[in-house]
Amino acid sequence: MRSRIAAAVVLLAYSSLAVARSQSQKERGAAIFKESGCQHCHAIGGVGGHKGPDLSGVGRRRSKAAMRERIVSGSKVMPAFGEMIGPEELSDIIAYLRSCRAKPVKSAPASKSN
Repeated sequence: MRSRIAAAVVLLAYSSLAVARSQSQKERGAAIFKESGCQHCHAIGGVGGHKGPDLSGVGRRRSKAAMRERIVSGSKVMPAFGEMIGPEELSDIIAYLRSCRAKPVKSAPASKSN
């Protein structure tokens, strides 16, 4: 009985540590997203630029591999960041983007003046 309780305590401790580490990775990723200028072109939750796609729901739509490829290699309109972002920062940004699962905020249509 005691060994089961001890095993449960150890398992709970490791689970709590993994959740805390994951949360801090998302927080670091959010900070890097802002500091690296990603927010200049991309909005998340209605905050940020509109040159690039809204990334509010990117965590639902794209896999980690697809996000990594886009960030590292860029696209026709997005510059490649593979040379500018280290592997740990890239993992942090992807963890943050994977946590972005909300539907994009739609802006209200402009009212027409008569």
